[in-house]
Amino acid sequence: MSDRLVWSRRKLLKGGAVLAAGFTPCRLLLAAEAATDVTAQLAHYMVASRSAALPADVAIACKNHILDTLGAMLSGSRMRPGQLATEYVRGQGGTRQASVVGSNLKTSTVNAALANAMCAHSDETDDFEPVTKAHPGSSVVPAALAMGEWQHSSGEAFMRAVALGYDTGCRLLMALGPDRVRGSHRSAEGTAATFGAVGAASALAKLDEQSTRFALSYAAQQESGLWSWVKDHDHIEKAFDFAGMGARNGVQAVTMVQAGMTGVDDVLDGTHNLLIALSTQPQPQLMLEGLGIRYFVTETAIKTYSVGYPIQASLDALLTLRKEHSLTPDQVKSIEVKVPSDAIGIVGDSAMPDVNCAHMVAVALVKGAVSFVDSHDSTLMHQPRMVEQRAKVNVVVDKSLDDPAAPRGAIVTVILNDGQTLTHHTRYPSGTKENPLSVDAVNAKVRDLIVPVIGKSRSEKLINAVNHLENMRDIASLRDLLITA
Repeated sequence: MSDRLVWSRRKLLKGGAVLAAGFTPCRLLLAAEAATDVTAQLAHYMVASRSAALPADVAIACKNHILDTLGAMLSGSRMRPGQLATEYVRGQGGTRQASVVGSNLKTSTVNAALANAMCAHSDETDDFEPVTKAHPGSSVVPAALAMGEWQHSSGEAFMRAVALGYDTGCRLLMALGPDRVRGSHRSAEGTAATFGAVGAASALAKLDEQSTRFALSYAAQQESGLWSWVKDHDHIEKAFDFAGMGARNGVQAVTMVQAGMTGVDDVLDGTHNLLIALSTQPQPQLMLEGLGIRYFVTETAIKTYSVGYPIQASLDALLTLRKEHSLTPDQVKSIEVKVPSDAIGIVGDSAMPDVNCAHMVAVALVKGAVSFVDSHDSTLMHQPRMVEQRAKVNVVVDKSLDDPAAPRGAIVTVILNDGQTLTHHTRYPSGTKENPLSVDAVNAKVRDLIVPVIGKSRSEKLINAVNHLENMRDIASLRDLLITA
């Protein structure tokens, strides 16, 4: 018996008998077969997962990531990418199906998913999956929220859809090979976003297996995203590339199928399929391996700091040294920050403060903390005191940090004016699965993000509602806590 979960032809035919016998299809371990009918097997799982209870730890992770993403959406609604996305969608009109957070706008599910997702990635506070480099929450949760509000889905259904979206998005990258995707000049983040969104939206639309296969094909046709996002200085196109585009694509795919459109039903394994189109060495079985056992929502990291993810470990290491040795800027001669090979092109020298590693380390050295406001204050980049401290910071590649088991670690070495050398290696920053944040810590992070937008009273109601999401009868009841006049 393999440890892979692969839905075989026989099980597809016998699915009804399995359910009648009381077995949970998401937990079955089936013999591994040749990687054929991947689309059918994935669609079978996607439909079955709607009625499969989530393990307790997965349910908690879902609620944490949903709340974290709602926090990113609300705070992002007050930043330029989110504001522009909201006004763009307002100008498009659309049937009043779903709400845009931080506004009084109600529009189509497709438009709401686009705007809310761009809000979610307006700042660098949304979650991150370290192995695939995906940002699943910023596309999956907005897609699920739009579809869930329109369909009046329960909180339990919403949670299961979000878990499924994290799996479909991250598993596509696993099957393609995240490094091979980036090596082809494509964006791993954009690639995952569309499949994450279609997974979540199809669950809440309650598509049957054949319709799910069609939706996967419509999503596959919209797969896009280029590595060129690193040149975006304003974080606006980046918010679209990482989140808005994928959420829109996934919801659009599902609503087109809901409208009766048919399509190709073997887009993951047939002739000219998605996997061979996007990867030179695809591993189709990784779309299916461990389904119902390995949940990517539990492996996705929640950021402690609202900065690009490669900076998280750097800040953790610097702040650890600062606290342990009571460091002040005047004591420090130089700081060397070692990061993995692929991080340098993302956070090595950016015009945006929240993705500039040297600048954020300088902020941490001066202030002893990194607040949401500090990480987005571009004026700090030009303050003489901060410029002076940033000049002490050198960000370099250390290939020893290219560790698949800890792909976003960092080593910080501080040399003091008296010649003393201090070093700290952070393999797993707080918020990772190896060093997770508690529910209270996630609540505290989100509270800081959303109180300025919706006030203290509504913030507490929203936090409490999401912490007890499994008891919610209609996800649309969140609307009054998420909108503003």
